[in-house]
Amino acid sequence: MTSLSRILAIMGKEFIQMLRDRLTFGMMVGIPVMQLLLFGYAINTDPRNLPTLVEMGDNGPASRAITQAMETSEYFDLIGLTTSAEETESALQSGDVLFVVTIPPNFERDLLRGDRPQILLDADASDPVAAGTGAGAFPTLVQEALAPLLGEMSPPVQTVIHRRYNPAGRTALNIVPGLLGVILTMTMAMMTSMALTREAERGTLETLLATPTRPHEVMIGKITPYVFVGSIQVAILLAGARLLFGVPFLGSPFAFLAAVSLFILVNLSLGFLFSTVARSQMQAMQMTFFIFLPSILLSGFMFPFAGMPAWAQTLGQALPTTHFIHAVRSIMLKGAGFRDVIHDIWPLAVIFAVIATLAMLRYRRTLD
Repeated sequence: MTSLSRILAIMGKEFIQMLRDRLTFGMMVGIPVMQLLLFGYAINTDPRNLPTLVEMGDNGPASRAITQAMETSEYFDLIGLTTSAEETESALQSGDVLFVVTIPPNFERDLLRGDRPQILLDADASDPVAAGTGAGAFPTLVQEALAPLLGEMSPPVQTVIHRRYNPAGRTALNIVPGLLGVILTMTMAMMTSMALTREAERGTLETLLATPTRPHEVMIGKITPYVFVGSIQVAILLAGARLLFGVPFLGSPFAFLAAVSLFILVNLSLGFLFSTVARSQMQAMQMTFFIFLPSILLSGFMFPFAGMPAWAQTLGQALPTTHFIHAVRSIMLKGAGFRDVIHDIWPLAVIFAVIATLAMLRYRRTLD
């Protein structure tokens, strides 16, 4: 016969056990709250105020009207003017800007003659979502800016949109390189943290702790095999990206190797750090997902990074996935070299040093 008192006793026991497992309980509450805040405030599929550079070949009233219209527009964030084609090319390749507007020499003269001069918008289409809105709004913005000067002449100029690095706007060219970061984040951190936590659960860690090994020796010995696993994953993903989706590899193999190596080490060190905190494999997995979700949402993998609010971009800059995805896309799609991605390489090195130091400090030679 079913006993309500026994059921209530078991329920009470489960609630007590749940409350004692503070880490798991915190994850149960923290992950929904984190998703709510990120999706509600940080994620924007219609990005505005994107960084833009203007190459001024002419400084007449019409040119100034166009730049002023861009400054007041919600689509563009005019961060500077330049007269150097090399500077604009470098800014696009490094990802510092998403748009470059080129106003040609003698633009004012040709406009007044009625020659319909061209004005060029170079858009970084490696992220087609981010480039699409601004590129679509630009011709209308130019026409409205020149209307007070030229009356009803329509259209007074030819606006040429040059979608760089991904002319066809293929989503695969943006998503597939980013998958490298997402997959390595999940697998490397999770495998390392669960492997060490499993040893603690089975009692085999006691034998390891009884040996004269030092923390850094344990760390190196534990993560090195997974470096080879990560290398195999990268090779498979690169082959699939090329053969199945036609994703090019235009940049420096050395820069790519540096970025991948550092990123694998960062995630393996992160897994080692998790294993020093988690008391069970379930906790290790939960901690991995607590990092994995922001890495997907705030790194620019799924949603345009430049369209996020400033606070979300600041959080994203603290994530290694953000720097890795940016570097890999620049190398594979834009032909970037090591110097072009050094601003993403050195943060990975700093993050690795911090996480590795914390992991070794947390490591205990004796069981609690």
